[in-house]
Amino acid sequence: ELLGSLAFAIVSVVILLAFSLGWREALVVALAVPISFSLALFVNYLFGYTINRVTLFALILSLGLVVDDPITNVDNIQRHMFTGKRGTIGNVLFAVNEVLPPVIMSTIAIIISFTPLFFITGMMGPYMAPMASNVPMTVIFSTLCALTIVPWMTHLLLKNHPGVEQESNGEKPAATDGRIHRLYRAIVAPFLASRARRYGLLIAIIILLLIPVGLAMFRLVPLKMLPFDNKNEFQIVMDMPEGTSLEATDAVVRRFEEYLRTVPEMTSYVTYTGMASPIDFNGLVRHYYLRKGPHLADIRVNLVNKDRRAQQSHAIVLRLRKDLEKIAADNGADIKLVETPPGPPVLSTLVAEIYGNKDVSYRQLIAGAAHVKTIMAKEPFVTDIDDTTEADRQRIDFVVDKEKAALHGVSTQQIIQTLRIALSGDTPATVHLPMERQSLMVRAILPRQKRSGEVELGQIPVKTATGAMVPLAELVTPVHAAQPQPIYHKNLERVVFVTGEMAGRAPGEAVLDMMKQLRSDPMPEGTRAQWAGEGEWKITLRVFRDMGIAFAAALTGIYILLIVQTGSFFMPLLIMMAIPLTLIGAMPGFWLLNLVTGHPVGGFDNPVFFTATGMIGMIALGGIVIRNALVLIEFIQEAVK
Repeated sequence: ELLGSLAFAIVSVVILLAFSLGWREALVVALAVPISFSLALFVNYLFGYTINRVTLFALILSLGLVVDDPITNVDNIQRHMFTGKRGTIGNVLFAVNEVLPPVIMSTIAIIISFTPLFFITGMMGPYMAPMASNVPMTVIFSTLCALTIVPWMTHLLLKNHPGVEQESNGEKPAATDGRIHRLYRAIVAPFLASRARRYGLLIAIIILLLIPVGLAMFRLVPLKMLPFDNKNEFQIVMDMPEGTSLEATDAVVRRFEEYLRTVPEMTSYVTYTGMASPIDFNGLVRHYYLRKGPHLADIRVNLVNKDRRAQQSHAIVLRLRKDLEKIAADNGADIKLVETPPGPPVLSTLVAEIYGNKDVSYRQLIAGAAHVKTIMAKEPFVTDIDDTTEADRQRIDFVVDKEKAALHGVSTQQIIQTLRIALSGDTPATVHLPMERQSLMVRAILPRQKRSGEVELGQIPVKTATGAMVPLAELVTPVHAAQPQPIYHKNLERVVFVTGEMAGRAPGEAVLDMMKQLRSDPMPEGTRAQWAGEGEWKITLRVFRDMGIAFAAALTGIYILLIVQTGSFFMPLLIMMAIPLTLIGAMPGFWLLNLVTGHPVGGFDNPVFFTATGMIGMIALGGIVIRNALVLIEFIQEAVK
């Protein structure tokens, strides 16, 4: 898919250039792109990097930067060859030399823009490192290509063009009657002629810059760590009440199977009742591979290939969610609809960690977790709510009457061994079948009806020292006690995890609203809830924080570089004014995209999120506008001189 997207992007750029510059010029740029990419991949090979999704994403991201230098040189060479006086070779050399300073400076500026991505911390660091290396490498090779191969190819293709002046005594004036030039002049000339219009334009730009900020603050553009992936599968994780038999759990699973058969996009499903499904990314990160018990089930649903269905997998899950939740509610089950995440690996999208003071009991922490679950249940579009506690249940302790046991000559170890064999079984022998290579275990265990209650267990015979058989009830006293809860620890502190998922809403919005709700409806005394833990919230904050710091560091580096180049403190600010203008296009673009494509599915919103990849795109866009501003101002300064 990424290779297809890369090819589509390259073809689109070439077609656009063919219409705007001509097919010869477009052919030159089309040749420069694969050369730059090939050299970058060769360097990856030398350093031991593999070609993976992150590497290909970096190449797609750098495409707009890669074509910029060849376009600049081709366009300037074409202009001089059509209007110049130095002959074809002289025009080529002069044109390349004319744009050489801004091209080199803009390449250095792009390198500075992406270098801070090397210092992204946490689990997103390995994802950002290939971008921080591949994008600058590709741009460097693009610049080298623009200074060597592009001039040669342009001269080769344009030297016999009818419009090229082979040699002229005087330089022809540049054409100023083109449609683009007339349109540009009509837009810019009024502002150059009037100070009032220029101040009005400045005020309008400031107002337009406030719009993207308002879109994010008023949640019109939802923010998320990474976008949903379009996979060909999803998973239904089902929990029945503890103590449910395997047969009863299987009966509920069959209800889900009957419904799944009616889903048109479904090709097959595999159910695992009483055991975990084969381990995968979710199973490893969310510990699903540890699920085992008669009340647990797992359903793997396979969908038709993404090319043969109209909806993405996330939209399909949203569409099916209410029906599946109704089946679960009718049968007393709790379910989680789990999609294969693109990352990050977290315990759940929403995770609240409940801690307490040292004098607070674990039972009070469980009460605090119940309070957070109530808050989550009230929050719109928070689903699949669960925690790490277990249901309260009684335990039967068989206390040995040592006096009676001694009179019968029965040891405590003998009683324990008898109970273990009765409840768990034993393999006292093996049997060899003719067609089997290895011996088979013979497992002996009491029938279920003789080991399923206190009275039945009390009737198990125990052999005494005299060889007589005595019932177990003669030797032990049953004592009923509450089964203690498993105690989870994190960083040496006791903790209860409360988890949840989002359906059609940004996780950050829900976390902020629930934190506000907890301030008005506080936690039980001695307990506290932390949201920046095993969920997506902490990673999202850290990544956007690091990305913001990297962006600020890149801007600072570019500003210092431009000061060295221009010898002025004001001119770099003028050049860099184009960077924040990217917000005017990016954030309203996401808002408009949500208006056009973000239609509700199954009663849930299905928005287009502004993610970390969008932030990376803005950094790349900042490099492009810096390059264009450098070239433009360089030409303006030359014209003024």
